[in-house]
Amino acid sequence: MSTVNTHASLSLVSTTHAPAAVGPYTQAVKVGDLLFASGSLGLDPASGKMVEDGVEAQTEQALKNMKSVVEAGGSEVGKIVKTTVFLASMDDFVVVNGIYSKFFGNHKPARSAVQVARLPLNALFEIECIASLQ
Repeated sequence: MSTVNTHASLSLVSTTHAPAAVGPYTQAVKVGDLLFASGSLGLDPASGKMVEDGVEAQTEQALKNMKSVVEAGGSEVGKIVKTTVFLASMDDFVVVNGIYSKFFGNHKPARSAVQVARLPLNALFEIECIASLQ
């Protein structure tokens, strides 16, 4: 059993406006002038269930969840520096890219997008980010 405690230089972020973590992690961590947000899935915060209607609905909900966490941590979407997008299928890239582009508007954070073998809860889309707190 580990006795590791969170270092005083780190602040943990949690909000009920996004789904609770589905494992032993926190929604986001602040350190210095940066916020590191854990991966957001297309879960409905109220029910804790994956939204229906495929990758489009999951992408939109995951982006809303990420926004809630970023704002709870004291930042905003326009201060997101880097995102990583995880797709269950690269066949969804064009659709996801359109939703992502609409969400971010003129703001274009650095980004990686990868297809993975499987996502938690059999999700089709997941996104994590790093945001500035300045």
